[in-house]
Amino acid sequence: MNTINIALLAGGYTGEYEVSINSAKNIAASLDASKYKVYTILIGRHEWIYEDGNEKINVDKNDFSITVDGEKVKFEYAFITVHGTPGEDGKLQGYLDMIGIPYNTCDATTSAITMNKAYTKAIVNGIHCLHTAKSVQLHQKDDHDIAAIAATLKFPLFIKPNNGGSSVGMSKVYNVSGLHEAIEKAFKEDDQILIEEFIKGREFSIGIARLNGKVIVLPATEIISSKDFFDYEAKYTPGVTNEVTPADIPAEKNIQIAEIVTQVYLRLNCRGMTRVDFILLEGSEDFYFIEINTTPGQSANSLIPQQVRAAGMNVTDFYGHLIEGTIKG
Repeated sequence: MNTINIALLAGGYTGEYEVSINSAKNIAASLDASKYKVYTILIGRHEWIYEDGNEKINVDKNDFSITVDGEKVKFEYAFITVHGTPGEDGKLQGYLDMIGIPYNTCDATTSAITMNKAYTKAIVNGIHCLHTAKSVQLHQKDDHDIAAIAATLKFPLFIKPNNGGSSVGMSKVYNVSGLHEAIEKAFKEDDQILIEEFIKGREFSIGIARLNGKVIVLPATEIISSKDFFDYEAKYTPGVTNEVTPADIPAEKNIQIAEIVTQVYLRLNCRGMTRVDFILLEGSEDFYFIEINTTPGQSANSLIPQQVRAAGMNVTDFYGHLIEGTIKG
């Protein structure tokens, strides 16, 4: 059987660069070498390169190929693991659509919409049993009335880049005195930011994927952080956070959660694997949507591989099903 040439796209332009590189290493080690010939392509602002030993080979973007030892290698599939722009916001997807190369993520439209936290919340609003935190969206070019924000929302508040990931640029503030600094921090990452009321409860993350034509909901992970919230350090520093997979959730609640996140997946027209972060409100156990990740991390510390194993699946087979499903579909 002929192997498929896969471009494993990693890197990007954001503070999640290293996370992406770690994801790519784990994916490359997990893909079935008998089926796929994997070339890790580093995506930069000015060049896309493949490193062959000490040699850096530029990708020909006209036909999505590289030339190695005088032979042209044309890629037949792209496995995107660029977190943030341009891999999670639809830019790479648009390019691949134009040249007719299949890929593992949501399409360009869904990727662009879901990268914007405020737009995503507006679209999923109305799904049965789904709640969202009260919030305010700010644009960098506009004036910001700190007093009005403090009067509109109840402290504590989360301030986050509207189009960011991995909690880069995110802060939690408890009173009006901390708002200005937190807003400035978030604006360093994005020209739109979201200010949300804090929802007190247990925090979870759950993977959803379309495998063999069927939407599959993976076992949820509970995030128990020793820090005040699940920030970049808590996500990527071993020992700071306890991740319990599968989460200790009653069977009836698990069924409800699976129904909610499936509706999120379908309403947003998702493809491939995604991950929904949510909170079960203290006391009522109401489901509060935080965000959806359409290019979730795949490093050794990442949640999707944990959940795949907890579901009794092999990560190699899981990635294979994702690839085969999008090639055929």
